[in-house]
Amino acid sequence: MMRRFTSISAAALTLACALGASAIAQSQVPTPLGIGRPASQEEIRKLDVDVMPDGTGLPAGRGAVADGASTYAVKCASCHGRSGEGGPFDRLVGRDEGAGFAFANDPRLVKTIGNYWPYATTLFDYTARTMPFAQPGSLTADEVYGLVAYLLSLNGIVPENAVLDQASLAKVVMPARDRFVRDNRTGGSRVR
Repeated sequence: MMRRFTSISAAALTLACALGASAIAQSQVPTPLGIGRPASQEEIRKLDVDVMPDGTGLPAGRGAVADGASTYAVKCASCHGRSGEGGPFDRLVGRDEGAGFAFANDPRLVKTIGNYWPYATTLFDYTARTMPFAQPGSLTADEVYGLVAYLLSLNGIVPENAVLDQASLAKVVMPARDRFVRDNRTGGSRVR
């Protein structure tokens, strides 16, 4: 059995595609659900944290390991385990990185604060913006400094009596710091 095909002009095909795309785009516009509300400026400000590896952007505040342990027990342990060993969500504590920092080659390796994160300031930034899961941005700067101190202590990176603030957190050298390459692209027509 032979099938017969007819040719369509390029113009007709272009028009058909445009009409189809327009119909699809119109049909995919979601109908508002009538729930929620716009975020207030205060809510936006609380989540507008942008901390750089060198500590630029860290807010004022301070927190000790002991303070962080208390906060962790109340706001973090149910998701990450009693001592950061993992629960329903990610494990936070651990230093084993496998042979040769093989995270890209071995998906069984668990990425933790102690074996993978290159900057302690990134831990502050991430925690301040996204934790706790059910109430992101609800932690004070002092609570976040305390949590970071506690988690770094559990990973053997800072001593159990550490107190972190803007100046000291930026000076913490993470075990994986030299395993990453800084992005040195300058943009423009040439990207290095």
